[in-house]
Amino acid sequence: MLSAGLPQGTVPKLERPGPLRERVYEALLELITTRALRPGQHLVESELAGHLGVSRQPVREALQRLNTEGWVDLRPAQGAFVHEPTEEEADHLLSVRTLLEAEAARLAAANSGSAGIAALEALCAKGEQAVADDDVDLAVAADAEFHAKVMELAGNPVLAELAGQVDRRVRWYYTPVARRRGKQSWVEHRELVAAISACDERAATSVMRAHTEHTRATYHERVRQA
Repeated sequence: MLSAGLPQGTVPKLERPGPLRERVYEALLELITTRALRPGQHLVESELAGHLGVSRQPVREALQRLNTEGWVDLRPAQGAFVHEPTEEEADHLLSVRTLLEAEAARLAAANSGSAGIAALEALCAKGEQAVADDDVDLAVAADAEFHAKVMELAGNPVLAELAGQVDRRVRWYYTPVARRRGKQSWVEHRELVAAISACDERAATSVMRAHTEHTRATYHERVRQA
């Protein structure tokens, strides 16, 4: 077992073909992003290697890369730990997210057609069902898919690239508040779909900005109540 434990079956053995170093990095990053590896958790190379079915070397390299990117803290004489984000870090990221997502919503309202609207509606149904089933992991995944689809419909590859750089951190911060946001988050998504469907750029911008700000406020409330 890992130092603070992981649910049985959470960590699949990695296939050997392909760039192993990259695959180990992606596997660890996904575990951190979904909080299967929790903020502050001690990461032991040998245990991670055993769970992933690899040697310690690619794990060591992945942890060093994750440290450089701010996902892991390497502490002298103590080892590696999942980074514990500060409230200020979260605020900075979620503020940037609001700017990117609001512009994406505006462009989606200007550019999307019936197929795009149908895809957004299907994702709303998926997310609403996840909330009804109290499936937080699925709700978080559906939320990420929904926002990625809006970004795709915006049709701006530079904007999409910038959003992609913060996407995983957004999921990291959103996961702890997903249950609190619950049904209301998807009510707001439905409002956004209606604005995009009506080709109302101003309304789409406003709805998305309010939506992302609600998530930001909920995150801060959670931190202060902890």
